[in-house]
Amino acid sequence: MDSRDRLIIAELQKDGRLTNQELAERVNLSPSPCLRRLKNLEEQKMITGYTAIIDEKAYGLGVTAFVRIRLISHSREIVDEFEKAIGLLDEVMECYLMTGSDDYLLKILVEELSSYEGFVRKKLHSVPGIASLDTSFAYGMVKRNLTFPNIHKNR
Repeated sequence: MDSRDRLIIAELQKDGRLTNQELAERVNLSPSPCLRRLKNLEEQKMITGYTAIIDEKAYGLGVTAFVRIRLISHSREIVDEFEKAIGLLDEVMECYLMTGSDDYLLKILVEELSSYEGFVRKKLHSVPGIASLDTSFAYGMVKRNLTFPNIHKNR
């Protein structure tokens, strides 16, 4: 991947609905080479899909919770069961394996506080292997960057 490929990716992160013609103009290529590069990035799984960015609150998901989870053990069986169960929960938007005192960090979206309580009681508590969980609620968003940093900017 070269700087032109990175530019293509940056432009698509800004606007995934660009036509090939518009993208080619923005990255200073003719349409055919631009399309070849784009297809190559998709084939290499550098670009894994295209999606719409939706406002959570406008959609009706007004509560964002971050849940830190510690497992009872780190056996392969416990980890596999936990990760499989978490993968089935629609409210879990993101799940990260962490260093430090907690094992996982989850980003949860629900309608309201009572919905979060129901999620924890009915779904999260039934996930095998959880020793403890600690929740923090976001009451505002300061920044959301959907474009990767330019890692070659200062080289």
